[in-house]
Amino acid sequence: MTSELLRQANGVAAEAKASGALVPLKTSLTHLMGEGGTSFELRHLLSATPKHLRAAGPKPNPFLPWDQRLEVERIGDSHVVILNKYPVQSAHMLLITQTWQPQTGWLSLDDWRAVALVDATTTGLWFFNSGPNAGASQPHRHLQLLPRAAGEPICARQDWFRRCAADPTALADDPLFRSSRVAPLTSPLTGEKLHRIYLSLAGELGLGSPSNDSCPRGAYNFLLSRQWMAIVRRQTEGIRGFSVNALGFAGSLLSTDESDREWIHRSGPEALLRAVVEAV
Repeated sequence: MTSELLRQANGVAAEAKASGALVPLKTSLTHLMGEGGTSFELRHLLSATPKHLRAAGPKPNPFLPWDQRLEVERIGDSHVVILNKYPVQSAHMLLITQTWQPQTGWLSLDDWRAVALVDATTTGLWFFNSGPNAGASQPHRHLQLLPRAAGEPICARQDWFRRCAADPTALADDPLFRSSRVAPLTSPLTGEKLHRIYLSLAGELGLGSPSNDSCPRGAYNFLLSRQWMAIVRRQTEGIRGFSVNALGFAGSLLSTDESDREWIHRSGPEALLRAVVEAV
């Protein structure tokens, strides 16, 4: 069933595209065979590289204020759902704070309560990039949601996350597992539950805690479905011309003309992921 929020998002998207506020990126899609039969998506950017993906100097904050033409719905007094201005996939939404909060800071209980409110009716793959070394393009706090229909796979690597959540020792020799923590989830998802699990996983990865650290001790990505939450600790933003954010660990990679696509076809997608994580 299509949720009211998703219907709103699709309606806003149609109007925003007509006005030029929404600029979908054109890509070509190929599939890479990963380990264990996983098929990664590799989208090659055909459009001009948008400003937020270019290495440059200081950038204006696009979320303060946000473009009203992209607004989908306000979540209380603290957050608002807007469309991603440069989507690769349709209905890509951002949950942003209405006032300034840093992307590199700890996610707060208010953030998680807002996630739970949205997810109660419009679920999918949530993800977050904690800063530049984790693939974040903007410093203003924003969590991202790619909606999924009932029965649709959450992501290409969902079986990997399910195995890790079910048995923490199943992939103990995998460097990606050593740099990750995955916890199973049960319904209902509340802000308090999500916040507690987030802090527990962050602590296990050596990222510290809000009581002792003003911000996490390293860069990380998180991914979230209704069945599991995962945090991946990061060492670097990318290699060989590939920029990797949380979607890379979900099985969705993006390449540009600067990316060494011959290398990734030869070495495999997991080689890219292993190169950007920090083992703990």
